[in-house]
Amino acid sequence: MYRYRATSIEGFVQQLAVGYVTHGYWFYVSGWIPQGKDPEKTDDKLIERYGIDVSKWTRCRRKKAGLANVQYLRHDRFFVLLTTHGQHSFFVQEPDFRDIREKPIEFAGYSIGCRRGQDGRDHASVRLSRWRVQSLQERLAGLALRPDVGRLAAVFRRIPATPYAPVRRQLLQLLGQVNRRRKVAGLEQVPVTALRLRRRPVAPFREHAPDGLAEAEGGEESAEIALSHGGAEDYAR
Repeated sequence: MYRYRATSIEGFVQQLAVGYVTHGYWFYVSGWIPQGKDPEKTDDKLIERYGIDVSKWTRCRRKKAGLANVQYLRHDRFFVLLTTHGQHSFFVQEPDFRDIREKPIEFAGYSIGCRRGQDGRDHASVRLSRWRVQSLQERLAGLALRPDVGRLAAVFRRIPATPYAPVRRQLLQLLGQVNRRRKVAGLEQVPVTALRLRRRPVAPFREHAPDGLAEAEGGEESAEIALSHGGAEDYAR
């Protein structure tokens, strides 16, 4: 049975980056299934149209024959179709497809792309989107000079962001900006231990998985930094 419905934002991002982009699924179309339309009917139509529900052995044979493979992934009403290099009807039927190495997928405050590493190879990259970083900067700036360092540390701890390596660097930069302001004001520094810097893999297709990134948990401070989902243009058939 082909699994495609991620039950959490965290699982969607992980499956997209680690499961697909890492393995050469670089060409894509993405979008939202409109309200009032049955997502499962769209799922079935796309999976059948592009012959997606096949075994890994079939995918292997197609790759050896110079043919492309296609994957489908959806969370809630947001979906993405991805394909590898090779011949496939996808490239004819989806002329507006994009290359994730040039145009990352923006979703739920994340930017999922593919970048050239120091080893000269392309690697999946997950970072916070530009607008999300700017939003966090603005909101943290308003909290930076609070005297109670413990409460401010709790704010950082509840930032809803899975700490992939680029995200960790972004979080450390945000912490540095706050601490520089606190140093000038003679206030206690927020410790780096306030940040979640270790990523825990999730089961992307597990039923009833919590949407750990959809919103921060509890408290006035967490409400101040909770961010809404980003998205792409509606893409419907």
